[in-house]
Amino acid sequence: MPEQKHSVCALDCPDTCALVLNIDSAGRATKIAGDPHHPITRGFLCGKVAKYLEREYHPNRLLHPMRRTGAKGNGEFAQITWDEALFEIAHRLTAISREDGPEAILPYSYAGTMGLLNYGGMDRRFFHRLGASRLDRTICSNTGGVALMKSQGTRVGIEPEQFAHAKLIIAWGANVLGTNCHLWPFIVEARRKGAKFYVIDPVKNRTGHAADKHFAVNPGSDLALALCLTHVIIRDHLEDRAYIDSYSNGFAELAALTADYTPARVSQLTGLLESDIETLAREYATVQPSAIRLNYGVQRSDRGGAAVRAIAALPVLTGAWRHAGGGLQLTTSGAFEFNSAALERPDLQQVSPLGREARLVNMSSLGHALLDLDKPRVRALVVYNSNPAAIAPNQSKIKLGLKRDDLFTVVLEQFQTDTADYADIVLPVTTFLEHTDLYRTYGHYYVQLARPALAAPGETKTNVEIFRLLAKRLGFTDACFDDTEDQMMESLLSSGSPFLEGITLARLERERSIRLNLSPTGEPFLPFAKGSFRTPSGKFEFGADTLAYTPPVESRYGDRTLHQKFPLELISGKNDDSMNSTFGYRAEVDRQTSLISIHPSDAARRNISDGTWVRVWNERGECRLLAKVNGEVQPGVVRARSLGWAKTSPGASSINHLTSDRLTDMGGGPTFYSCLVEVTPY
Repeated sequence: MPEQKHSVCALDCPDTCALVLNIDSAGRATKIAGDPHHPITRGFLCGKVAKYLEREYHPNRLLHPMRRTGAKGNGEFAQITWDEALFEIAHRLTAISREDGPEAILPYSYAGTMGLLNYGGMDRRFFHRLGASRLDRTICSNTGGVALMKSQGTRVGIEPEQFAHAKLIIAWGANVLGTNCHLWPFIVEARRKGAKFYVIDPVKNRTGHAADKHFAVNPGSDLALALCLTHVIIRDHLEDRAYIDSYSNGFAELAALTADYTPARVSQLTGLLESDIETLAREYATVQPSAIRLNYGVQRSDRGGAAVRAIAALPVLTGAWRHAGGGLQLTTSGAFEFNSAALERPDLQQVSPLGREARLVNMSSLGHALLDLDKPRVRALVVYNSNPAAIAPNQSKIKLGLKRDDLFTVVLEQFQTDTADYADIVLPVTTFLEHTDLYRTYGHYYVQLARPALAAPGETKTNVEIFRLLAKRLGFTDACFDDTEDQMMESLLSSGSPFLEGITLARLERERSIRLNLSPTGEPFLPFAKGSFRTPSGKFEFGADTLAYTPPVESRYGDRTLHQKFPLELISGKNDDSMNSTFGYRAEVDRQTSLISIHPSDAARRNISDGTWVRVWNERGECRLLAKVNGEVQPGVVRARSLGWAKTSPGASSINHLTSDRLTDMGGGPTFYSCLVEVTPY
């Protein structure tokens, strides 16, 4: 019988699955599966991770440090030793810091791994101690997170298990089957008991096809729809006044604001029928418990933060939070009250020569940072857990920056990605199956521990070890750079939070996965059944003064001149089998991300037929995609799947050559889904 080992999926997904691997006598994994005993994973995996061993043993895996030998972007490298790589990095960072100040050095990372140590542990200590520019990590969830903090004071929501008790479930901007598939069994359970399942999304994706009803809203109009639902609920006296009066602030102002958001007006803004809006509002208010699975697609628009706030107000208006199976889930991450300061050590931060904290650089504006920032100019870029030459907006600008001869770039990677092609030094790193880490999640409430299930191949090292070595090379003698992974995890767990009480490293070694102490065993977690919001007032803040709807700049009702030139609204939602650019080495991902869906009426007007190669373009760039003429989108909307590697895409250009680096209303997030384009036969 093969040996079985356990691990945790570290990909950027709310499910954070528990894994079981079969290991043969040579130490090689022969099978990967979901842990049948984990209450969320339940023994199955998504299509991406079910094939993860392909990545683990791929012949193109990076196994040795390398130095660039050709022009930036050409991907020409020669193998070097770790000693040579560390010496060169330390030498260059020291010289840049001495010449221009440490703020000339910029780290760039996100959630290539969700393990806390390798996501943001020794690296944060290193860059704090160095005095480098700080990175504002806004690329994914920041807008929605800031919005929830303003309204709720915390980033928590319904337990996934409780969706099984709902009588009405709304997936709002949430492709559950594609990006949160372990929530689906709980939705199925609820539907078997008679619950209705609705989807609100500009795209009729797999989840929309599986719904009882799909509401195809115009891109960026979610805020208007939420305000109209509020209008109908208040107009028809369907609100829970007892809950509102006890646990919220600003209801009168909200009622005044939404008085103008009538179904007739909002029907025009959203593209939905008045009757459908009216029925949805009344059904949502009267069928309890009602649950909303809100996802991050809603926030990737100019007024995305306001949209999240307005949607989060709905379960407060109806008192849905009173019930098991009622409320809303955008994220559960706020319940994991780890001692992050002990892990990241912000106290090491060096005061800049200007007598302040090191400057904060928004990762969603990387092109601007590389080309336009000065005093000092960014002269060194250290990239890990990310592939900005694929995933960040306004790619043309970013690649101009990455090509700068005076920019020293270090990339920690598992594969030769688009970004790695621009590096001066590439360092090979482990996969999550090969290192120790501690995991929180943003889709359920289980803390998990993973130890290495497989030996690290070649000369690969963990992020933790690489930044530990770099700290020593730069002469940092602080004791924290000698901390082991176990010491770092123990410091995380020692936060004093009641949610973590009794959850120790020793217990995690035995049990691997432990539910946070949110409620007594066997009882549902009802975070706001009796208020208990964590705002300064202790109440939900409607914030009507922040909620007025204005159409996105790049939309049919935004900049009219721009819309005349580029009349199609592009939604570049996540591809089910890609996980951003993580699986860009797969030919099947290239096929999936080379498609663009277009409505038959828009296709006919442009002489485009199904299977036609088309040019998708705007003033920022262009890419070449294969037209799918279908009913996935409404007239005036096109949908491309995000995201492959640009260098393996037709024309060596990806969808993010079209997206802008315009920022959202809250949290400085990107407006990926507010993007106007034209499509013509190639």
